[in-house]
Amino acid sequence: MPAALPTPPKGWPIGSYPTYAEAQRAVDFLSDQQFPVQQVTIVGVDLMQVERVTGRLSWPKVLGGGVLTGAWLGLFIGLILGFFSPNPWSALLTGLIAGVFFGLITSAIPYAMARGTRDFSSTMQLVAGRYDVLCDPKNAEQGRDLLARLTI
Repeated sequence: MPAALPTPPKGWPIGSYPTYAEAQRAVDFLSDQQFPVQQVTIVGVDLMQVERVTGRLSWPKVLGGGVLTGAWLGLFIGLILGFFSPNPWSALLTGLIAGVFFGLITSAIPYAMARGTRDFSSTMQLVAGRYDVLCDPKNAEQGRDLLARLTI
C-alpha cells in the first residue's frame, strides 16, 4: 500500500495562540472539559526557519571538537573490538588513536574548505508565527465556547 500523501488540515478555527505551549494548554483544557479532542488539530501557521547562532568558531574549537568526538567514537569501537581480542587494552588504545585521527580529519577538512565564510556555530529550528487550534465543524462552536472560558 503506498504511503498517504500529506494533506492540509481540515476544520474550523476555535482558537489562535502565539506559542505552541499555549495551544497545547488550550487542547488540554478542552480534554479536561470532556470535549472530544480527537477532532482537534494544532496547526503551526506562518512557518519560519530560525537559525540561532551559538558561538564563534576558531581552529582550536574545531580541532578540539573533532578530537573529542573522534576519541569517544574510537573508544566505543575499541571497546567492542576488545571483547573479541586476546589483548583488549591494545584494541582500546588502537581504537582511541584511530578515532582521534579520523575526528581531526573529518572536522578540519570541512572547516578549511569553508575558508572563513562561516566562522560560527548555530542550530536550526522550524517555528511558527502562531498556532491555530482547528476543530471538526460539528463541534467547533462548543469548542470555541469552552476556550472562551480559558484565561491564558
